[in-house]
Amino acid sequence: MSSADDQTTTVSSELRADIRRLGDLLGETLVRQEGPELLDLVERVRRLTREDGEAAADLLRGTELETAAKLVRAFSTYFHLANVTEQVHRGCELRARRAAEGGLLARTADRLKDADPEHLRETVRNLNVRPVFTAHPTARPLTFGTWIGGDRDGNPNVTPQVTWDVLILQHEHGINDALELIDELRGFLSNSIRYTGATEELLASLQADLEALPEISPRYKRLNAEEPYRLKATCIRQKLENTKERLAKGIPHEDGRDYLGTAELLRDLTLIQTSLREHRGGLFAEGRMNRTIRTLAAFGLQLATMDVREHADAHHHALGQLFDRLGEESWRYEDMPREYRHKLLARELRSRRPLAPTPAPLDAAGAKTLGVFETVKKALTVFGPEVIESYIISMCQGADDVFAATVLAREAGLIDLHAGWAKIGIVPLLETTDELKAADTILEEMLADPSYRRLVALRGDVQEVMLGYSDSSKFGGITTSQWEIHRAQRRLRDVAHRYGVRLRLFHGRGGTVGRGGGPSHDAILAQPWGTLEGEIKVTEQGEVISDKYLVPSLARENLELTVAATLQASALHTAPRQSVESLARWDAAMDVVSDAAHAAYRKLVEDPDLPTYFLASTPVDQLADLHLGSRPSRRPGSGVSLDGLRAIPWVFGWTQSRQIVPGWFGVGSGLKALREAGLDTVLDEMHEQWHFFRNFLSNVEMTLAKTDLRIAQHYVDTLVPDELKHVFDTIRAEHELTVREVLRITGEDKLLDANPVLQQTFSIRDAYLDPISYLQVALLKRQRDAAAAGEEADPLLARALLLTVNGVAAGLRNTG
Repeated sequence: MSSADDQTTTVSSELRADIRRLGDLLGETLVRQEGPELLDLVERVRRLTREDGEAAADLLRGTELETAAKLVRAFSTYFHLANVTEQVHRGCELRARRAAEGGLLARTADRLKDADPEHLRETVRNLNVRPVFTAHPTARPLTFGTWIGGDRDGNPNVTPQVTWDVLILQHEHGINDALELIDELRGFLSNSIRYTGATEELLASLQADLEALPEISPRYKRLNAEEPYRLKATCIRQKLENTKERLAKGIPHEDGRDYLGTAELLRDLTLIQTSLREHRGGLFAEGRMNRTIRTLAAFGLQLATMDVREHADAHHHALGQLFDRLGEESWRYEDMPREYRHKLLARELRSRRPLAPTPAPLDAAGAKTLGVFETVKKALTVFGPEVIESYIISMCQGADDVFAATVLAREAGLIDLHAGWAKIGIVPLLETTDELKAADTILEEMLADPSYRRLVALRGDVQEVMLGYSDSSKFGGITTSQWEIHRAQRRLRDVAHRYGVRLRLFHGRGGTVGRGGGPSHDAILAQPWGTLEGEIKVTEQGEVISDKYLVPSLARENLELTVAATLQASALHTAPRQSVESLARWDAAMDVVSDAAHAAYRKLVEDPDLPTYFLASTPVDQLADLHLGSRPSRRPGSGVSLDGLRAIPWVFGWTQSRQIVPGWFGVGSGLKALREAGLDTVLDEMHEQWHFFRNFLSNVEMTLAKTDLRIAQHYVDTLVPDELKHVFDTIRAEHELTVREVLRITGEDKLLDANPVLQQTFSIRDAYLDPISYLQVALLKRQRDAAAAGEEADPLLARALLLTVNGVAAGLRNTG
């Protein structure tokens, strides 16, 4: 056993010891709070679950509701304690590794020595990694983004006023954080001009500040008369206070008295830093001062740059009223074919006229859509240019969808191609496999239009495209989704290069593998060559935010991993790693895998019994009561159908019932088809030499390991009518096939044999997770029987059931 193995074993044993210790403390707490009877019941259930699952299920089936709720809380609390303990240990392990080996970013820098110097300079200049936090309320190399308050698609609660309120809230926190940083600086900046001196630029700036800021106390002017650095920091502080007051009172920005965006603040701080460098303050300038500037550059006064997202149909609904009112066309806007609409909107982009007076004659829905653009314009005026940069179009199917949003942005005064300014960029979101396959055509149609190409030029020749993992996986299966996203990136890259445009890809990944989740570092390195040009955006969703960013050392490590991977891929992965012949062979092989996997997946989801089976075998209907998602779990009027169910509840339901179908179904059929075509050696090649395939298979293997069809069988036996159970037979058969095919490629005897620590973690968790699942099934059965008998809903039963949902999510560390 190597020293690395010894270290891993030590860490694993220490982790288990800490979890046992916390488990003992939890037991003492249960006795103290509820009495020894509850602890005895917990231990009995846990023991029975290991020895005889059916006996445990029988015991739990007859448990009183109040006791059941206490049991669920006990087991769930264990998982929350275990999760935090694992995070802390991961943080300690990372610190130890950093001390021994150095940070990944530093190691990545060593790899860049062989990169082309000019290309490396360009990459570093464009380096911009942006994790986008999508949790919903129910130097710059790194910045942060948010959809909170900006994601309108399918969520009627996100009005223009909500967008505004969120921006105000973000700035309140951002300015307060900036004030704390400046107060720390003021304490250190005691340099006397008598001994160190200062640049003329700093002194002139200070004089202008003092004239513009009569609020600065004469006492400070007197005490700090020979301390220009401290006095300048005091002026910066006053400007921040004035900015806060301006936003609270809604009064206009005044040059020199408050800040309009972060850039002005950074300029003031850079003046101090430059002067320190030139006047014997180099250590402080490169240390504390540099960290302060980096922090404020990353977060800004707004904390995170907001993206706004709306469904493509909303834009056409509003524009239809404006065009029909003019009466210039021989048919109604909504009856126009897509090609005709494309030409109409392209012609309108070239026009200088407004489509409508102000306020525009629109119905409530149309006014709400246009109102979002007007709110964006107001936000840029009040908060500065960094607050909102991108407007994202959901379910974008063609260039006409992009042009429609662009015309509305022009109507709201956000874009004026003739005057030569564009305050926001327009971003197509390609969500289904059909749109992913047409990605190059859509981008080509956009960039081929001179007016739209002018817009891109005004935005720095950068076109952002968002790739949707969730819906493409829901409708096409995990294999086809991943493969078509990979191929779409290649096609988008080629079109962008042809038009001289830099491509910024925005990966809309979820937390689970079924929604594109998995380790970000590996995913970035697995991207096609040339698709990363220094810039990347990635969504961070749901429990992933807590898992990655709750512990500071983990937050640092995750951010460093992402930045390092982006830098490495951008600087070094500028040509194919393999020969043209190898890539062509692998592409053809992946087509075989994808086609067979897609056929198997579509056969499952097109089974007319599948929607009813899904609702019967999972607690998906409880999602609405949990307030986890950002929008209703089903689209209005959709009934029981796959089309009407949103991606999050689709993954959520399968995960809760331990079937986790979206993360692996069809993979076995795909791999088997390739093997039966006599291409076993190609599979081995792909696994050994192709980052994309190895990363894909690794994520599938982890999901298979989390899947537990023994527990799923209990859900089916108890909750699913006999005439629907054939669906589970299909799921079980594909699961067995997928496990077998994956193990053939990895050469392992069992799933995760190459990762024994994770394998053991899953095993330990099952001992506490299974009782919650058994309880969930018993409570679901009780609730459904009561509903069938026409009995009133029992709030205690509903509460206990929701606790089981939270418990399973905590145990699996996934909601959906």
